[in-house]
Amino acid sequence: MRKVPLYEKGGIINEYGGEFCTIRLRIPAGLITVDQMEGVVHIARKFNTQVHLTTRQTIELVHVLPASLDLIAADLEANGTPVGAEKAEIVNITACPGTDRCRFAMMDSISLARTLDERFFGKEMPVKFRIAVSSCPNSCVSERLNEIGITGVVRPYRIPGTCTGCGTCVQYCREKAIAIKNGQIKLDDDLCVHCGMCIQSCPFHIIKADPAAYHITIGGKRGRHPRVGYHVVTVKTPETVIKVVELVVKWVYRKAWSDSLLPDQLDILDFESFKKELVAGLDEDEMVTGY
Repeated sequence: MRKVPLYEKGGIINEYGGEFCTIRLRIPAGLITVDQMEGVVHIARKFNTQVHLTTRQTIELVHVLPASLDLIAADLEANGTPVGAEKAEIVNITACPGTDRCRFAMMDSISLARTLDERFFGKEMPVKFRIAVSSCPNSCVSERLNEIGITGVVRPYRIPGTCTGCGTCVQYCREKAIAIKNGQIKLDDDLCVHCGMCIQSCPFHIIKADPAAYHITIGGKRGRHPRVGYHVVTVKTPETVIKVVELVVKWVYRKAWSDSLLPDQLDILDFESFKKELVAGLDEDEMVTGY
């Protein structure tokens, strides 16, 4: 098998004019240690480059001379921030702060993103393939505008007979999915996005939730014609998320072609049949219905 030259790899981007190139780094979930940051600064100074922070939670070294690529790549590898991906492959996995820092979080998005990165980053694909993880429906990383989006969700429920009808949850619900009727709260399931804000707002802790679940979408895209991905399945555990992502990646690798973005191919690829096949292959206790 031919060894791919460094300049042909996805993390190396030719700049306008052809004299310089940009190096995109691999930084899953956008997290980097202070030592690694200092290393990036040292490398940028050493090779007289500038630093650019990207929308996909990574770093680029810009205006790099092609003759310096191998030397810079070796330094970046030693720094723990190796050359990343950008072309027809699985690129940097993005994630929100999750339960590590965010009070609205439903799940540990960072750990999931890192696991996804270990399993799938850099895999050659027929199309550019982005994966993003958000720990709640606030969608701070616009995960549903990615080829695969993973969103943390919860299903609220109240303890019967204990609600005081204070209306606090009504005020906090951004979807207007809750109303007070005859002194009791009524939830409109069609309007609820399962964000859990009503649960956190209840001063008496009467509104509870089922365990957090993982809402998975496929086929989102940004760009000049953005599109929200299609919901495929909602699952109970990170392990099942990995299982579903692997099935989707294999399907895209086998079926898609390189002339257009994945979302523009879904109808031709018979996405609905694949969705049914994917769901049928999961055990009932791996999935959550009603989302």
